[in-house]
Amino acid sequence: MTVLPAASPFAQPFFQHALLAGTAIAVASGLVGYFLVLRAQVFTGDALSHVAFTGAMAALAFGYDLRLGLFAATIAIALLFGALGRKARPDDVVIGSVFSWILGLGAFFITLYTTSRSTGDGTAGVSVLFGSIFGISAGSAVVAALVAVGVCLLILLIARPLVFATLDESVAAARGVPVRVLGFGFLAVAGVCAAEATQAVGSLLLLGLLTAPAGAAVRLTDRPYRALALSAGLAVLEMWAGLFASYAVPNVPPSFAIMAAATAVYAATFLIRRPVAPTRTPAPAGA
Repeated sequence: MTVLPAASPFAQPFFQHALLAGTAIAVASGLVGYFLVLRAQVFTGDALSHVAFTGAMAALAFGYDLRLGLFAATIAIALLFGALGRKARPDDVVIGSVFSWILGLGAFFITLYTTSRSTGDGTAGVSVLFGSIFGISAGSAVVAALVAVGVCLLILLIARPLVFATLDESVAAARGVPVRVLGFGFLAVAGVCAAEATQAVGSLLLLGLLTAPAGAAVRLTDRPYRALALSAGLAVLEMWAGLFASYAVPNVPPSFAIMAAATAVYAATFLIRRPVAPTRTPAPAGA
């Protein structure tokens, strides 16, 4: 049986860094993830998770910081999805075609990195796949939090027209909403968020952090702005639950604990019966 750490988690610098970066990343993921679900672009999030891994491995293979590859690849491919899709809303055929190509590149770059840079960090690939939030430095935590705050501000700035364009694209375009520009902007922000979230839960579990809180929020309310706030709030609570659980039981990886909490919350929404609006019975003839 694993003995619980004696010291308070808040007294540990590594936990403070993880809490700062993780909270900011969770809020950004909840906001971006809600629009991925609302716009039926969950497959885009799945593709970006693999793009994040490929980009990081490419940067390491050529001797650069893996974060450069993370951000460059996810933003570039997200914009490519938009360019190939209709009104910057890529379909499954576009995503699937690019997806398979990206997976092949990922296999190539990880082989190149492991064979040509034997003196490099042998655990880098594992960190990208599964996340390393407890290993994040103070400087990296601050940068991650600032970038996540920027993502949140951008999403809140475009939230109203983006909701309009998502729910009724043709009417939004007729009203002068720049639907295509909004689509490109959202995809670019989603790419940044995907790169950020990879540091917390890794590329393999990235999709869960982006979509599980949003999926739960959508099941709990039909109101867009309430669901947007609920998605961000659930993501933060799940991040905290995962971090504290992993600290209490060191054998449990934080990325697994975070996703276990997210999965549990989403599963719990199936046990909640939403009230059904009463239907009005037509009055009988002559009444």
